[in-house]
Amino acid sequence: MSAEGGTKAIVAALAANLGIAVAKFVAYVFTSSSSMLAESIHSVADSGNQALLLVGKKRSTRARTADHPFGYGRERYFYAFIVALVLFTVGAVFSIYEGVHKLQDPHPVESPQWAFGVLIIAIILESFSFRTAIVESNAVRGDRSWWEFIRRSKAPELPVVLLEDLGALVGLILALLGVGLAVITGDGMWDALGTISIGVLLAVIAVILAVETKSLLLGEGAGEATDKEIIAALESVPEVDRVIHLRTQYLGPEELLVAAKIAVGGEDTAVEIARAIDAAEGKVRDLVPVARLIYLEPDLDKHKPGADAGA
Repeated sequence: MSAEGGTKAIVAALAANLGIAVAKFVAYVFTSSSSMLAESIHSVADSGNQALLLVGKKRSTRARTADHPFGYGRERYFYAFIVALVLFTVGAVFSIYEGVHKLQDPHPVESPQWAFGVLIIAIILESFSFRTAIVESNAVRGDRSWWEFIRRSKAPELPVVLLEDLGALVGLILALLGVGLAVITGDGMWDALGTISIGVLLAVIAVILAVETKSLLLGEGAGEATDKEIIAALESVPEVDRVIHLRTQYLGPEELLVAAKIAVGGEDTAVEIARAIDAAEGKVRDLVPVARLIYLEPDLDKHKPGADAGA
């Protein structure tokens, strides 16, 4: 994912959510609808989340230090994880609490035209934001399905914005249904049920985001397909007999650590081995540009006849 593409989607979502949050709060003041209040808090939480993603991207570009020799690339994963927590605590828990509270004391929606007008406008604005996220994601997801893109993407911003925008659109529809049924039936229970539904939706999205970003925080490898490509690149160097073992880990969305033990010939000189390692590193970087840190350890092939068993 390009940094520009991710930033464009985040800014589009932030601008839409700020405007929508203000409109929803105004509608809540006139309607006293719990669904409108839940949606207002949802938009405020989303706005804060997009700001967190921008902060994470900015902080991840800091230079390496003695305390953090591998840099700060994982800051993006940390802030994405905070987004999941905010979405759950501020969005989901509050919405469910407010819905249950109103379910215990339901009352009719006042001035429903405010709610309908704001919700329709919000759906239009969120649709534009969602479309921007889809366009940006399509530029980098290749032939992967949407679910696979969300699960396997190493850059967290677009998957987060995609799920947030999807949740926002579905939440708006739920709020519209809740308010509409409350107005038609005169029973505020429907407004309360719409609020609870919004909270459950946000909780599901928050859990998905938390699970995926936790995996990134712990350190994900490049994946089986990329590992095979790296091994093939290393073994294409004549001096490398084979790759004994390989370990990869993302230090950030755009920085992959590659560590491998490679088998070399016992008759090779130190100079020949050093040149072979340089050549192997070059081939890997050509094939996998994000492989910025490569550590290769030469060793004798213990499974090769005549190899030194004590190597």
